[in-house]
Amino acid sequence: MLIQPYLFFDGRCEEALAFYGKAVGAQVQNLIRFKDSPEQPGDQAAGPRPPDGEKIMHASMKIGESLVNASDGECGGTPEFRGFSLVINAKDDSEARRSFEALLEGGGEASMPLSKTYFASSFGMLRDRFGVHWMVMSPP
Repeated sequence: MLIQPYLFFDGRCEEALAFYGKAVGAQVQNLIRFKDSPEQPGDQAAGPRPPDGEKIMHASMKIGESLVNASDGECGGTPEFRGFSLVINAKDDSEARRSFEALLEGGGEASMPLSKTYFASSFGMLRDRFGVHWMVMSPP
């Protein structure tokens, strides 16, 4: 069994994909826009569509060895990412620092600064500019 996160960005998915590409080296593996769907608006199987067909219905991005799915899907306003964090297990302190600082760019907020702990050489927690919670750590 494999579990993969699916993040809904309420209209900011393309911006998020570009940001994560720069911040943590995410590589888009698949991208389907709403306009590419064979279902027409109003079809029962199609479900609601945003007015802009350029918005992303589904995307997947590879971050390291992990796959994270994303969409412009409707969230009812500003997305709220609560009750979970995406974890970056960096190979060393340098990679941890680089990832942590890159994820803070553009309005992210650190809830725990990156520092040495009893369980990691570097560990920190933050919320990026999209509201996604991250933990960044490197081995002791």
